[in-house]
Order: sequence, then structure tokens, then C-alpha cells
Amino acid sequence: MGFAEVIYCPGKSDEQLTSVASALFSAHKNVLASRCSLEQAQLLQKIDARVQYNATARSAFLHEDKTIRGRGVIGVVTAGSTDVPVAEEAAVTAEVMGNHVTRIYDVGICGIHRLLARVKELEACEVIIAIAGMEGALPSVLGGLVSRPIIAVPTSVGYGASLHGITALLGMLSSCAPGITVVNIDNGFGAAFAASRINRV
Repeated sequence: MGFAEVIYCPGKSDEQLTSVASALFSAHKNVLASRCSLEQAQLLQKIDARVQYNATARSAFLHEDKTIRGRGVIGVVTAGSTDVPVAEEAAVTAEVMGNHVTRIYDVGICGIHRLLARVKELEACEVIIAIAGMEGALPSVLGGLVSRPIIAVPTSVGYGASLHGITALLGMLSSCAPGITVVNIDNGFGAAFAASRINRV
């Protein structure tokens, strides 16, 4: 899809990160570094002062080409505010890949009126990334409310029986709502990449 290889930062030495990033920065206008620490982001900014850093998303990125390549809007929706770091990873990834993004945060089903108030806005999206921990019910509810494809992202948020996101993952995989695809726990990046492909078809 014409996007540079993404740099996965954890475990990389400064020398490895410098080598990879320098090669990508010289060849591409848009580059994304995922799961990036503040110290790694500062290193990348020394290589290229144009690099931006979203600490919530733990994403460093070069975003010089602002061309919109998606035909519609990608909606990024969270059940709670504790899901926002994963949502921001998804939102930043989608934006750097050339999509318009609508963020709709903290509309979980324990306050269903907040979600119902945004249905018209959600239906206007081309594809929705639904992010939730605990029991992971948000994508199933969205699947019954809107006709758009939904990419479900379980998060590792929740009490003991949530099993660090496994309960949400299994709940999403077991959903009877149509049109739901599930990615791995906390994988906002993977969800956004898939959504970008859907948005370009």
C-alpha cells in the first residue's frame, strides 16, 4: 500500500534504531515508529527534527505527506478513558497512513446513552475501530447499531477475571454481531493498518 516499513521500537539498541530510522527518513516522507519510548523518540528527533511524538500513543512519526488516501473517515471508538492509549496508537497510525480520523472516546455500554448519542456520527464512518477492555462488549453493541465494518481491539484493561485482555478477546471472537473482525490484545497499530486497507478499497 505504498507505506514505509514501520519501526517496532522495543528491544532495539540506539545503534539499531539510528540505522533503521536514518534509512527510512532518507527514503520516505511518512515514517511511523511504534511502541516508542520518550528516550527513543528524542533519539529519532536528533536524526530528523521533523519527527513528532505522541506520548499517549507511544508513537513517533514523520508526517510530511498529508495526502488523504482513504475514501472515507475511520472512526476510533473507546469504551473507557483507560482504553485511550491503544486508541491513540490506532488514530495516529491511521492519520500517518493518509486517513481522516474521528475520535469518539469513553462511550462504553455502562453509559449506553453516550454511545446512542453518537450513532449518526458513527454511521457516517467508512470503518470503525472499537476498543474495549473488561468484558469487551462494545464491538458487539456497535455491530447491532451501525452497518459499518468493525475492527475490534481488546485491551488489557480490567480487574482480575479480565485476564489482561483475554476475556475481552474471547468475548469479541465469540460475538454474534455481524461484520466484526478482531485483532490481538492492545494492537491499535494492527487495527489501524487493516482499517486503512478497507478504507482504500
